[in-house]
Amino acid sequence: MFSKEALSEGATASTFTQVLAENLGHSDSGYTFIQEDGREHFVSWSELSREALLRGRRLLRSGLRKGERIALIVPEEQELVLTFLGAVSVGVVPVPLYPPMSFGKLEAYCEDAVGILRAAGARVLLMPRSLADLLDPLVRAVEGLQSVVAEEFFAEPLVGSAPQPEAILPQDVMFLQFTSGTTAAPKGVRVTHASVLANCAAIISALRLERGRDRGVSWLPMYHDMGLVGFVLAPLIVRCPVSFLPTLRFALSPRLWLETVSRHRATVTFAPNFGLALAVKHTSAEELERLDLSCLRVVGCGAEPIHPETLRSFAAHFAAAGLRPGAVVPCYGMAEATLAISFSEIGVPLALDVIQKEPYHASGLARTASQTEAPGAQVAFVPCGRPIAGHRILIVDDAGNPLPERHIGEVVFQGPSVAAGYHGDAEATRRSFTAHGLRTGDCGYLAEGILYVTSRKKDLLIINGRNHDPQTVEWAAAEVPGLRKGNVVAFTRPGRATEEVVIVAELRRGDAATVARQVRGHIQAKLSLPVAEIILLPPGELPKTSSGKVKRSKTRQQYLEGLWSAPPGQLHTIHTPTRSSHEHPSDPPRARAAVLPDPREVGPQRHGVSRGDHEHHHGERAARG
Repeated sequence: MFSKEALSEGATASTFTQVLAENLGHSDSGYTFIQEDGREHFVSWSELSREALLRGRRLLRSGLRKGERIALIVPEEQELVLTFLGAVSVGVVPVPLYPPMSFGKLEAYCEDAVGILRAAGARVLLMPRSLADLLDPLVRAVEGLQSVVAEEFFAEPLVGSAPQPEAILPQDVMFLQFTSGTTAAPKGVRVTHASVLANCAAIISALRLERGRDRGVSWLPMYHDMGLVGFVLAPLIVRCPVSFLPTLRFALSPRLWLETVSRHRATVTFAPNFGLALAVKHTSAEELERLDLSCLRVVGCGAEPIHPETLRSFAAHFAAAGLRPGAVVPCYGMAEATLAISFSEIGVPLALDVIQKEPYHASGLARTASQTEAPGAQVAFVPCGRPIAGHRILIVDDAGNPLPERHIGEVVFQGPSVAAGYHGDAEATRRSFTAHGLRTGDCGYLAEGILYVTSRKKDLLIINGRNHDPQTVEWAAAEVPGLRKGNVVAFTRPGRATEEVVIVAELRRGDAATVARQVRGHIQAKLSLPVAEIILLPPGELPKTSSGKVKRSKTRQQYLEGLWSAPPGQLHTIHTPTRSSHEHPSDPPRARAAVLPDPREVGPQRHGVSRGDHEHHHGERAARG
C-alpha cells in the first residue's frame, strides 16, 4: 500500500495538470538529466512545473488549442519532458515519436513517422534545429502539418497575454502513446488523465515508493510508455527523484547504467530483458568490484519476452556487487493499459512455474510437472506477478468465456488504468477495448492468482495441431554460436499437411551454411520440432520496432512476398536484393544471406501476403516502471 507520504498531494489530484500545480511549491528534489558528455543538470519539481506551465502558455499563444495534437521528435530528454508537460498543462495532446536512429534507414523511418503523424492528425511537429533539415520530408508529406524548431520557438519572448486554457477533465486525453508495432502498424492509444493517475497510483503502491527513501535511474526512451509513465509521470506524483541516463549512452556503453545506479544510490531501476543481458555481458569482474548495488530494492524487467536464464545470470553476476536476492522483479504491462498490469513481489527470489510439455502443447493446460519427469518433458515460465491494486486479470477462451486456473487463454485486463481506445480507429477499439475489459492479444494462464504470459496469440506456431511459442524456438536458436541474440524470428508458412516453421536470423559470425545446419539440429534435438527453412541475414536486416524489438509479422510478410527466396531443396548462398524500397540507388549492395531449406521440401515455395492485423505490440510485455 501507499505510505502516508506518498498519499499526500499528488495522489489526490484528478488531472495531471493539478499534479504540476501542486509541485510548484517544492524544490527539495527533482530530476537529474545526465548529458551526452557526462555533465549533470538538476531541475527541481518547482522549476519543472514552472517551465512546463510557461511552455504551455507559449503553445496556446501560437494558436494550438485543447485537444489538438502536437508531435514531438525531441531526442534530448530534458527538452522532451518539459515540452511534453507543457502541452499537458494546457490540454494540448502531445504525441511523442522516436527520433531517427541512423542515416542508413532514414527512408524507412520517414515512412513510419509519416504514418504516425497522419494517424495522430498532428497539427504541429516540434523538433530540434539539428533535425530540421533531416525531417523536412515528413512535413512536406503530411498535409496541413506545421513544423516548429524548438530552440527558436521557446527562445522568443512571450509578448502579450496567452489565451486562458480550457478546463481539463479526468476523462480528457492526456497524450497519444503509439504502440511499437511488432504485429501490426502502430496505433495511437488514447491515454487519459484518469487512466494515467490510476496506473501511476498502482505503480507507486506495487513498488512501495516512499518519498525521501527512493530514487530512480532510467536509460529507457521517453517516447515509450515504460520510460514515460514509469519514470517521468509516476515519480512526479510521489516526488521521487530520478536520474536520466541518455538511451544512446547506455546503448554504446551498457555498464554506465549500473555505474549510474551505484553513484546516485538509486533504489529503483527497470530494463527490458535485453538490457539485463547487455549489462552482464559488458560488466567485467574488475568493473564489478567498483560497483555498490546494495542500494537497489527493485530491478524491474519487462517490455519484451523474459528469458529465465537472463534473470538468473543477472542476479548471479551482480550479487558480487551487492545486489540483493529477490531484487529482480518480472512484471507485465502494455500501452493500452497505460503501462502496468502486474508485478511480481519485491524481495522474493525467482521461482519458475515448471509444467508438463505434452498437455501444454496439445491441450492448452498448464499442469505442474513432477520432479521425476525428464527435463525434456517440461516447460518453464517466468511469473509476471499479481494484478496491480484495484484491477483484475481474467483468462478467457476465444468466445470470451472465463477459464479456470491453469487453462491457457487470452489475457484480459480490467480496471481504471485501461486507456480510452485507439485514436481514429473505431473498429480496432471495438475489438480490443470490450465491455468485459482490455483483450491484450497475449496468451497466458493464472496459477494461485499469479499471471504467467506464454506467447502472443497471433504469433503462435501451430504445427500438427500443437501450439508452440515462437520465443521458445527463437531462444533455442539463439543458443547456437554465431547468431545475434535477440535477432531471431520464428514463424510458420503454409505447408502441404500442416504449417511449417521458418527461422530468419541475423548472423554474427561463422560460416552461414554451417550455422544454419547447427540451428536446425539444435531445435530438433531440444524441442523435437522440424524446421522447414532457415535464412541468415547480415546484421541490421531484420525489421525492428522503434524500441529495437523484432517485427515477427513484418518479417513473415517479407518472407512470403519473396524477399529472401531460394529454390527449395538446395543449399546455397544468395544475395538479398541490392536495392529495396528503402534504399537509394547509390547504396552499396547488401551483404550475403544464407538460406537452408529442409531437405524433405519439394515443389515450389508458397508465396502470398500475410498481414499482421492485431493492434498490440509486445510479446511478453512487462510492466515497465
